[in-house]
Amino acid sequence: MIQTPDSQTLNAFQTGAQSPLWRPGEPAEIPLPKGNLAQSLLRSAENWPESPAMHYYGASYDYAALLADVEALAGWFAANGLRPGDRVMLDLQNSPQFVIAFYATLRANGVVVPVNPMNTTAEVGYFAKDSGARFAVVGEELLERFVPYMGTYFDQVVRVRYSDMAPEDACGLPEMMRGAPPAAVEGAIDLAEILAERLPPPPLVTGESDLAILPYSSGTTGKPKACMHTHGGALFVTAAQVRWYRLDRHSVMTSFMPLFHVAGMMASMASAIYCGASLILMTRWEAEAIPALFRQLRPTWWSAAPTMVVDVLAAKGFTDDCFSSLKVMTGGGASMPAAVVARLKERWGLKFCEGYGLTETISATHLNSLEKPKPQCLGLPIYNTHSMVVDPQTLDPLPQGQVGEILISGPQIMQGYWNRAEDTAEALIEKDGRKWLRTGDLGYVDEDGCYFIVDRLKRMINTAGYNVWPAECEMLLYSHPAVAECAVIAAPDPRRGEQVRAIIVLHPEYRGKVTAEDIITFSRTKMAAYKVPRQVEFRETLPRSATRKIDWRALQAEAWGEEKP
Repeated sequence: MIQTPDSQTLNAFQTGAQSPLWRPGEPAEIPLPKGNLAQSLLRSAENWPESPAMHYYGASYDYAALLADVEALAGWFAANGLRPGDRVMLDLQNSPQFVIAFYATLRANGVVVPVNPMNTTAEVGYFAKDSGARFAVVGEELLERFVPYMGTYFDQVVRVRYSDMAPEDACGLPEMMRGAPPAAVEGAIDLAEILAERLPPPPLVTGESDLAILPYSSGTTGKPKACMHTHGGALFVTAAQVRWYRLDRHSVMTSFMPLFHVAGMMASMASAIYCGASLILMTRWEAEAIPALFRQLRPTWWSAAPTMVVDVLAAKGFTDDCFSSLKVMTGGGASMPAAVVARLKERWGLKFCEGYGLTETISATHLNSLEKPKPQCLGLPIYNTHSMVVDPQTLDPLPQGQVGEILISGPQIMQGYWNRAEDTAEALIEKDGRKWLRTGDLGYVDEDGCYFIVDRLKRMINTAGYNVWPAECEMLLYSHPAVAECAVIAAPDPRRGEQVRAIIVLHPEYRGKVTAEDIITFSRTKMAAYKVPRQVEFRETLPRSATRKIDWRALQAEAWGEEKP
């Protein structure tokens, strides 16, 4: 007789506080912060005006200086017609100017529209039209992509020269910051000129229920959609991460992950500003610069993609003392290699704490315990947050250990997609008196209440009626000693509809020695027959997204002769 799990079994780990790994004495919920996200900067500047807010290629900027620049740009926005709720597009690399523009937009009662600096001119036009942004703050190297839209979509375009915030004798500047200033562009005004005017900011009239940030979700198909996030949701996720990671004004935090992306924006930038910590900024990631930088500034918290950590460990000049100040190392989106996890723990006592979040949740919903993190694990639902695994078709809860779609409910969930009522209705559902986000991620919860991801629901490969999860195949391929990196995608097949294709980067010592047939033969010993790659392709490198994840979407689009969605 088949036994049906009771509701207690199905919902045993909806909250992190139900887990035996939850820190003793830690509350299940924290108070929801009120007001405008920019008020966290006002508070830190009032309390610690002379404390360093940002470090940038040898220059340091204290909180008083940061606030002065933020209020000057906010004043200029208001003087030039920015009304509460108006959108401001930010197309910038990581820099002090990104921080200034982000908080100035909020301080002027506007809404931040952060976009990827890798976007093309056509993509800029799409985001401008879709968001209705009338103002833009743009890096000088990207300005020509905005020229076609000046005076049409954009009333005002602010040009940023990153080197304006670096000292004249700075060493190690990336090539893009060393050149002569580009020629002036009619219709664009330099940020440095705006800041020199020192216009007073307008009254702060927007609060926790008002729209604050419109980040775009790349999605799996179709055009990107803007996620509507309020000041209250952004403040909550910031306060939650500050508490979870035990950050304070003495913390020194890296800001190497892209600031246009919610992980870099909230976990690094907003969390640091919220608690008065210091940010270390780099406009271009350069692993060789990290050893000297870490020895000088002694970071305590590092958010890193696994590839960043691997690169730094192999960097010229790296010695054990580079990591001596670190207390927390965190990341997400890709798994840290087991050998690197072991080295971090044995050599420095560091535990890599992975986390999970989406653009639709303005970063974290799940984080690993700092004391007992699990590898390749999303972690526990954070404060005030519920999560469960359901059948993707019926949305009925599934028992612990069974794979289904992960749902999330909490203060950080978006209000919906901007001007996309139909998409919003598909993504946000009401269940058990709560609003839940359908993540589209497949996973399960273990006996400790920790959540694990298996794959994307929409990434599934359907080969002759059999479902194949690429992440599972990738994990098994990584057990081959020759495989350095891999991506498994769906490729067209005239008979099966789709077939499994593996695209692999070999370790240097195996190149020319391992064949596609070797990989296929190995796979047959690890996988069911229908999961075995029918095609194996070797490459020197794999494409990466701006957040340094392997860009499987680009590879799959290439396989099908399509443009990347």
